[in-house]
Amino acid sequence: MASSIPSIFVPLVGLFFPAVTMAFLYFHIQKDEIL
Repeated sequence: MASSIPSIFVPLVGLFFPAVTMAFLYFHIQKDEIL
């Protein structure tokens, strides 16, 4: 059980974290352009 958690958690974070970072930077840039 403990060895199967990283195999699911690592790819999820590997895809989720960059997506959140890109979305945050995108909206931050859009906000600066609008203001």
